[in-house]
Amino acid sequence: MAETKFDVLKGQERGNWIKLRTIILLRWAAIAGQLTAIFVAERMFGLQLELSLCLLVISVSVLGNLVAMFIFPESKRLTENENLLMVLFDLLQLSLLLYLTGGLHNPFSILILAPVIVSASALSLRSTIFLGMTAILAVTLLAEFHLPLKTADDHVLRVPDIFVFGNWIATVIAVIFLGAYSRRVTVEMHAMSDALQATYMALSREQKLTDIGGVVAAAAHELGTPLATIKLTSSELIEDLEDQPELQEDARLIREQADRCRDILHSMGQAGKDDLHLRQAPLMAVLREAAEPHMDRGKLIHFDQASAELDPTTQPSILRRPEIIHGMRNLIQNGVDFAARNVWIEAGWSNDTICVRIMDDGRGFPPHLIGRIGDPFMRRKRSQADDTKRPEYEGMGLGLFIAKTLLERSGAELSFANGRDPHPPYNADSERCGAIVEVVWPRREIDAESGENAVPIGKNRPLEV
Repeated sequence: MAETKFDVLKGQERGNWIKLRTIILLRWAAIAGQLTAIFVAERMFGLQLELSLCLLVISVSVLGNLVAMFIFPESKRLTENENLLMVLFDLLQLSLLLYLTGGLHNPFSILILAPVIVSASALSLRSTIFLGMTAILAVTLLAEFHLPLKTADDHVLRVPDIFVFGNWIATVIAVIFLGAYSRRVTVEMHAMSDALQATYMALSREQKLTDIGGVVAAAAHELGTPLATIKLTSSELIEDLEDQPELQEDARLIREQADRCRDILHSMGQAGKDDLHLRQAPLMAVLREAAEPHMDRGKLIHFDQASAELDPTTQPSILRRPEIIHGMRNLIQNGVDFAARNVWIEAGWSNDTICVRIMDDGRGFPPHLIGRIGDPFMRRKRSQADDTKRPEYEGMGLGLFIAKTLLERSGAELSFANGRDPHPPYNADSERCGAIVEVVWPRREIDAESGENAVPIGKNRPLEV
């Protein structure tokens, strides 16, 4: 399974993650800042403010916090719409307070950006656009409509109109730019988080299959002797009961069922074995194991050994790690999905590196996406053409990301190219004109015969289950 079907959490669903307690704490901090600014402006700088009205506006926030604290539990998580209303309330409350304290002549008008950035980071795109438009409308109105700031001697504090216009332009641009910037960064972080989660799920599944296979193989090994004893004893009973056909038939049934148990355990044990010898395997054997699920899908898979610095007959034994097998299986499936008729898996090695190339005769990677290969969720929607060209495929564009992440985790470096490129980095012949993926490991990272990763040969260790 090259690509994991994974339900991506949209902005609306992520908006449900925010706790009411978090909003309450942030609002208390805003209330404290507003009170401090008002009293400092009045007491220290002697500004004439509509203090009663300002306190009334701030008291609305205080009342809202108190109601939320006493009615709802601390662990309550707000829905998307509830979060939108909370942030919108803060935006309107701040706008009204700015109206009472000079509008855009007040340097604290820059704080109107805060609700928009919070929305861009936590809420859906629709909510962010709505709050951004509301903030721009509020700034536009505050530029014209506001109560003036006056000093103790009744002098109006006023900045030149060109500076007011500059503040308006700067705030509008900041709302758009910072909102879009925060949104973009947040979406990429969420996409990467979701994709990594899908990667760990895929690796966990592969590891569980390997572990289950090891348990089954151990059971088959342990039950081999008693089953052989049952079969031998039943065969002797068959010979001794020639003059008693009914009992002889029962003995035959015992032998048949013993054979059946042996076959069942043998077939179940194909998934893998917790055997020290099978924790490593020759490179080509691991590649064939990775390709096995795709061998009968109507495409020819060719296995080649490239010219190597060492004797090509002495191929290295590598670690049979789940991430290596699953990652290579994803790359092979990608080749099989898009190949016209053939997929080539070419292996080479030297004293320092082990290299695997997967090539096909298909269309190759889209030129405009080749620089982004390995990013999660590259494909957003399947087209009808994709349904025709890749009928067996379903996913969210995670296959190459999962393969790249798992193989890089094992120490590999991946590179992608097309055989049709004018100057491909690999010596691909005219037939291998589709996608080319090269995976290169430092030999010390996966070599199972020497170095720190060498698998000891000896008595098998007890299974830990």
